[in-house]
Amino acid sequence: MYDVLVIGAGPTGASAALFTAKAGKKTVVIDHDKSVTKRAWIENHYGVKEITGTDLVETGKEQARKFGAEIIQDTATNISQIDGGFKVETEQSQYEAKHIIVATGMLADLAEKAGLTTKPGTEPRIKTIIDVDATGKTNIEGIWAAGTIAGVSMHTIITAGDGAKVAINVISELNGTRYVDHDILKSK
Repeated sequence: MYDVLVIGAGPTGASAALFTAKAGKKTVVIDHDKSVTKRAWIENHYGVKEITGTDLVETGKEQARKFGAEIIQDTATNISQIDGGFKVETEQSQYEAKHIIVATGMLADLAEKAGLTTKPGTEPRIKTIIDVDATGKTNIEGIWAAGTIAGVSMHTIITAGDGAKVAINVISELNGTRYVDHDILKSK
């Protein structure tokens, strides 16, 4: 059983996975590899002069992998509760995890099928979002949502930050104490 299963490896999901894996949590990401970000040209992402959406997504996945996250190209089709967590079924397999982070961008079908409470979206072209609290918790204990599907702006820097925020909250809950991740500049 994984500690954390992330559905989606766009800026939100890869950012969440980077944090959970770096914190030593056994992390798997299920990604259908169709992120809308891959069609973007980005010049408004702090710390990045300019980048294609495809390069941003691939860099995010590489960062998550660096810390041990497994990234599996597949499509999540169902989420159900089991003893000690959840089972996520995909087109090719199934996975178990203590916590789920839904980072499916504009796609709410899986969330609705799983029984997550949704509401109308507020961003242009976003019809439905998952109803979450300020920490990213949904109506089902142990399932969290982050990024566009959780109602934040579609801008990659905002969704990446929201993925990190939710991941920090998941890690904190798993640890039983507030988690902080600060790297220190290495001396030469």
